[in-house]
This record gives sequence, structure tokens and C-alpha cells, in this order.
Amino acid sequence: MPLEMLDNEQAEQRLIQLNHALNSGMFVHVRQMMCDMSPSDIALVLESSPPQTREVLWQLIDPQHTGEVLDELGEELKDSFIMEMSPERLAVIAKGMDTDDLAYVLRSLPDSLYQQILQSMTSQDRLRIEQALSYPEDTAGSIMNTDSVTIRPDVNIDVILRYLRGRGSLPDATDQLFVVDRRDKFLGSISLSRLLTSSPNSSVKEVMNTDIEGIPVLMDDADVAQLFERHDLVSAPVIADDGKLLGRITIDDVVDVIREGAEHSMMGMAGLEDDADTFGPVLKSSVRRSLWLIINLLSAFLAASVSNLFEGTIEHIATLAILMTIVPSMGGVAGNQTLALVIRGIALGHIGQFNTRWLITKELAIGFLNGLLWATMVFIAVWIWKHDVVLSSLIACAMLINLTIAGLAGAAIPIVLKKMNIDPALAGGMLLTTVTDVVGLFAFLGLATLVLLH
Repeated sequence: MPLEMLDNEQAEQRLIQLNHALNSGMFVHVRQMMCDMSPSDIALVLESSPPQTREVLWQLIDPQHTGEVLDELGEELKDSFIMEMSPERLAVIAKGMDTDDLAYVLRSLPDSLYQQILQSMTSQDRLRIEQALSYPEDTAGSIMNTDSVTIRPDVNIDVILRYLRGRGSLPDATDQLFVVDRRDKFLGSISLSRLLTSSPNSSVKEVMNTDIEGIPVLMDDADVAQLFERHDLVSAPVIADDGKLLGRITIDDVVDVIREGAEHSMMGMAGLEDDADTFGPVLKSSVRRSLWLIINLLSAFLAASVSNLFEGTIEHIATLAILMTIVPSMGGVAGNQTLALVIRGIALGHIGQFNTRWLITKELAIGFLNGLLWATMVFIAVWIWKHDVVLSSLIACAMLINLTIAGLAGAAIPIVLKKMNIDPALAGGMLLTTVTDVVGLFAFLGLATLVLLH
């Protein structure tokens, strides 16, 4: 029976049905329902359930599908289930997992447990896992599989076709066969479509593609994802420094990298870890969020200290207290627009040393033009509201200064952080908010002090 694939609305309905069945004690029915679901949909149901429900659902999953479901789970939830399983059960699950997924699982385990699982494996499985674990995390080697099909260049197409029929099946996401010499050095590839449409008497050498280049085993996985996106790849060979074929990366692995990168950027800008569990325990979630709140509190105190410097000015002119939040707020919005654009450009590989200066100059100019526009708008609005030309001019000048600085900071901060090997998505937003708050308040209150009290 084919597995059912659910969209978001169907998955929500299925979750409601599962919860109703669980509350009614219909555990056999729940098990059968999950047997008809794909591993990715089961993972979605688990991630969408509170902790107590998860534990029950996890126990009801068909053991044959446990490894596939584990592959689909987010890192935090995956780690929590792994830590509860015995080494023997993990070893059984490992037999059905891809090399890259299994390598991730083993990396997250304590050394003693990791060694127990390795000892439970066959020598062949142990060898392929140790090879995968020898490559650093977040590199091509860490996400590659070793299940590629290789052929020799001097063999006829007819022989290859008979060999494939004899195999009976091909690894998932196989769109091409890799050509290697007797020392396993990568020479090129031949697509399955080319293989099927070529003359049976032709040799592999005559029809293979030699323009394809292997991916270095230590290439960053984000760069691998960019290659797949740029060249519309389904799979690609991974090679060692000496050109030897080590394995292949497939599109499903790259989709995971892209998704993780997107989650990291989105969650990082809120100060959260990209593997944060939506339905995680209250205490654990509270502790994780506290660090970022402490940092934000310190930056808020810094902005408040600027206001404190001009306490006398605010006391003399109460209207300033009403208007002084406008300038930092506009600067924060404008700066975050630039920040998001630049972080995206860095992630896509669009920004490098050759175009950094041009980009910063462009964003500085945009900040200045936006500053002129909104300074004019706020001048008119405050003049209509308060009928005070001097006060209107002050807030307009402060707006121009802060939006210009916001454009500069929004472009420069992520670039500088990247050069310092600090994640721009994680720290950029907090630094930018501090800059726009401090500059905005200092510009407005400083100008007010110079003009109104002197």
C-alpha cells in the first residue's frame, strides 16, 4: 500500500484525529494510521505535538520506519529521542539509515554510547560510518553518501545496461553514473537518459560528460547548496584532494542544508537556536531565551543612558519626551531592511571583497535619500501638530542623520561580523538596534540641547 502524502491542512486534520484516538485509548488504530503515513508526515505530527503526546506516538511507530522518521525530525527533538534509546536499538535503526544521517546521529551521542553502537555494527557498516565521521561537520564530506554507482570508461553501453538490470535497483536520487579509472579517480559522468538513448555498441568514454567537476570533500555545505542551486543539479560527485571519488551528494541532502540555513537566519535574528523546539519544555525554553534578553536589556540600558545625559533638556521641554521615540524607531526599521538584504546576499554568495565598498556606498546613499524624504515628512507632520518650526527642524535633522547612519550600519555590520567569523544573522540585529537607538536619541536630544538651551 502506497504511503499517504499530506499537505499542511491534511496534516493538521490527521493530528486532530490522532489526538482524538489517543484520548480514547485507541492505540492500535493510531499505530495503523501512522503506518499509512510517510516518515516526513509522521515527523511533522511529532513536532506539532506536546511532549506527553510525542512520547506515546513515538512508541507506536512501526520499528521498520523509526530510522526514516528520525531522519526527518528537527535536531533538538531528534537528540531527545536518541538519548532515550538503548545502544542495541540505535544499532538496529542505523542499518536502514543513510550514511550522512547516521553520522549526524552518532556525532550527537556521548563517546561511551557512540563506541557501544559502533561495536554493535558489522565491520562494513562500521567502516563506512568511521569514514563519514572523519570529515568535519557542515562540509561536503559530512552530508555525502557512499552509495554511488561507478563504471569504467572502456566498457560498452550494452554491458552497463546488463549490469544495471542485474543489480535490480539503484540508490535513491540516482540521475547519473560516475566514471572512474582503476584507482577510483573521478573522470566524468553519464546521465541515465544518455545511457538509455546511446548506441549499445558505444563505449562509456565516447558518450560520458567530462565537463562536470567533483565537489571537494571539505567544501562548506552552504557552498555546496549554492552550486546545486546555480547549476540545477540533482546529484554531484564528491572527490578527495587527489581526485579520488569518495561519494555523492543528492538534492535531498541539499534541501536539508538550505532549510537549516533559512531556519538559522530566521531564528538567529530573534536570538534563538535554529533547532529550537516549538513545543519544548517550559523551563528549558525559558533558559535558552534568557541570554538574548539579557543582551537586549544591556543595549536598552545603553540607549537609556543617552537619554539620561540630556535629562535637563527633557525636563525643560516636555514635548521632546513625546517625540524622541520617533527617530530611533524609523532608524531601526530602515536599518533592518538593509541588514536583511545584506545577510541574504552573504548567504547566497553575492557579496565579496570586490563589491563590498560599492554596496556600502549604495546603502549609504539610499539611507541619505530616505532620510531626506522622511525628514521632510516628519517636519511637516510635527509643524502641523505643534506649530513649532524649530522643533520640527530639529526632529527632521535628527531623522536625516539617523536614517543615513542606519543605512551605513545595516550594510557594514553584517560584513564586518562575517570577516570576524561571527554569524551576522545572530548578532547583527542586536548591534543594529543598539546603533540606531543610540544615534537617534543622541542626534535628537543633542541638537535640542544645542539649539533650545543655548
